[in-house]
Amino acid sequence: MTTQIGILALTAASVGFLHTLTGPDHYLPFIVMGKARNWETFKTLWLTVLCGIGHVGSSVVLGLIGVLMGVGIQHLKWFETSRGNIAAWAFLIFGIAYLAYGLVKAYRSRPHTHQHLHEDGSEHLHEHTHFDAHTHVHKLEGKANITPWILFVVFVLGPCEPLIPFFMLPAAQNSYWGLLLVVLAFSIVTIATMTSIVYLGLKGFHFISIKFAERYFHAIAGGTIALCGIAILVLGL
Repeated sequence: MTTQIGILALTAASVGFLHTLTGPDHYLPFIVMGKARNWETFKTLWLTVLCGIGHVGSSVVLGLIGVLMGVGIQHLKWFETSRGNIAAWAFLIFGIAYLAYGLVKAYRSRPHTHQHLHEDGSEHLHEHTHFDAHTHVHKLEGKANITPWILFVVFVLGPCEPLIPFFMLPAAQNSYWGLLLVVLAFSIVTIATMTSIVYLGLKGFHFISIKFAERYFHAIAGGTIALCGIAILVLGL
């Protein structure tokens, strides 16, 4: 294995870290959805890993096809950019839909008052809020279990554009072990960074009080995901 390949693998790992860290769409959706849907930390992290594998894996497959077919890097990057736009719109549409769901849910669980009459003729008003205690909510939650699959599909559509150029040198040297090393370095660091930030984000909720916003957290989650889509489309994150 040449020194060039070793340096390339180290560079790929560094780029994977920075690419993930500066792209909030890699971790914010899992943090806000995990909190909104009260997923266990393990479930949220496992979903993050699966989506990370799908996210990186789709670009790896595309890069390998490009290498085997001798497709130029400019064509691969154009295709990856096109996929990125599709993923951004998917984020935006899903976020808006979930925002609407969250607003409806918040409205239905708004605080309301009951009048209680006692045998002695006295009365008092009792104000309370319904969240997920109503039995009819369980049916809605069952249908919403497609949420993890939606996130997975969106992340498979989303490209890892920085990975594509790293295919070129190992391919030019016919170094399949070098190609494997570069891909693993980028992939492992990317997924590990995603998972670490999600874990820290979830733990961060233990140190802040969000009780006042609990009723609106589904809407907040949808709005956050929609903003991620807008950030990709406008800022190219």
